[in-house]
Amino acid sequence: MTPSADDLTFDALLDGVRHSAVHLEMRDSYNVGGEREKITAWKAGHRLDPADRASWWRPWLDRMAETTARGVVVRRARIVSEPVSDYTRWLHSGTFTNLAAGEQVRWLPRRLASPIPLPGNDFWLFDDRVALFNLFAGDGQWSDPDEQITTDPAVVKLCADAFEAVWDRAIPHDQYVL
Repeated sequence: MTPSADDLTFDALLDGVRHSAVHLEMRDSYNVGGEREKITAWKAGHRLDPADRASWWRPWLDRMAETTARGVVVRRARIVSEPVSDYTRWLHSGTFTNLAAGEQVRWLPRRLASPIPLPGNDFWLFDDRVALFNLFAGDGQWSDPDEQITTDPAVVKLCADAFEAVWDRAIPHDQYVL
């Protein structure tokens, strides 16, 4: 069934996903959601407290926990340059929160991604039927528009194949050492 135009928003797609949601991240840094300030605090020694779930990234992690509780498999793969950026170090240190929310996370060193045909942008793929591309400016901030959504079967297949190729080569979070 092809989604209606009203269903083609990130929130509606996430709420309506039944089986799987996968996310491929390919940038070495982002500059959205106050991340610059969070990285500065992290560099100064601030770390998320595993026991203080209320202080974690909200409302995102609540949404992921609700999604995975419905039986949806949520997988996130990150392609990273090595040596990794400070952003990636910060991201890695907080990934335990994604895992606690039920996401599966893997990391792929960029040098191992060269043989993989990849789309030009980060993306989400919902139930292998809708691809949502996240669009960023060169400085890591959201561009305008900030997303592009498609149900084109060829594009969806490109995303599905790319994600699976990355996932198969990637290192599970608990085994990826920076």
